[in-house]
Amino acid sequence: LNITVYVLFLLLQVLGAVILGFGIWILADKTSFIVVLQRSSPSLQTGAYILIGVGALTMLMGFLGCLGAVNEIRCLLGLYFTCLMIILLTQIAAALVIYFQKEKLRDELSDIVVGLIKKYDPSDEDKRSLQDAWDYVQTQIACCGWTGAKEWENNEILRNKSYTEYPCSCSNRSKDLVEGGGFCSLDDPVNGTATYADWPVHEQGCMDGVEQWLKDNVGIILGVCTGVAVIELLGMILSISLCKNIHSEDYTKVPKS
Repeated sequence: LNITVYVLFLLLQVLGAVILGFGIWILADKTSFIVVLQRSSPSLQTGAYILIGVGALTMLMGFLGCLGAVNEIRCLLGLYFTCLMIILLTQIAAALVIYFQKEKLRDELSDIVVGLIKKYDPSDEDKRSLQDAWDYVQTQIACCGWTGAKEWENNEILRNKSYTEYPCSCSNRSKDLVEGGGFCSLDDPVNGTATYADWPVHEQGCMDGVEQWLKDNVGIILGVCTGVAVIELLGMILSISLCKNIHSEDYTKVPKS
C-alpha cells in the first residue's frame, strides 16, 4: 500500500508541475497563436493565472496528502480529498462551458483576428510581438487571413497603397518568407487597383488550418484530459480509503497526571 501511495502522490506532483508549466508557457510564449489570444482576450490571461494556481495547489495537495497518508493525519487527507474534488469539478465545468459555448468562442476568436489584420502595421512597435505571432501562425500553417486572404483588403496600409503590396507571411514564395513579416511588393505592378487575387499568397484561411490541427490532435487532447481526471479520481478514492482506515488514537494509554 505504501508503494501505491508514493506512486500516486508522485504522479500528482508531476501533474501539478505540468499544469503549472502550461500556465507559465501561456504567459511567456511570444511566437505562437497563444500570444494573439492572450493579448486580445483578457479571459485567456486570466485562465493562465488560474492554471498556475491550480498547478501549484495540486503540487501542494500532493505533498500534504502524502504527509497525511504516511503519518496517518485525517485532517490532511480530508483537505486533500476536498481540494482534488473542487479541482475536478472545476475542470468538468470548464469543459462543459467550452463545449456549449464553442460557437460563441469561435465568433470571438474571428473578431480578434479580423481586428488584428485590419490594424496590422509593421511600424507599430507597441504591437510588434502580437503581429510577429500572427506572422508566425500564417507562415507555419501556410495560410492567409482568418477565412481567407480577402480579409487583408481591409488593412488600412494596403488600402492606401492600392493593394500593390501584400503580407509577406502569407506568401507562397520562399523568397518572401525570408522577410518573416511586414509587407512585400508585387513584382509586376497591376494597372489601377490590385486585389487579393493578384497576390502570390496561400488560398487557405488560418481558421481551416487551426480546426484541422484540432481535429488531428483531438485524440491526444482527450487522452491527456482523461488521464488527468483518472489520476485525480484515484487520488480522491485512495485518500478517502486511507482516511477511513486510520484508527483514532488510543488516549487510554496516555499516563494520568
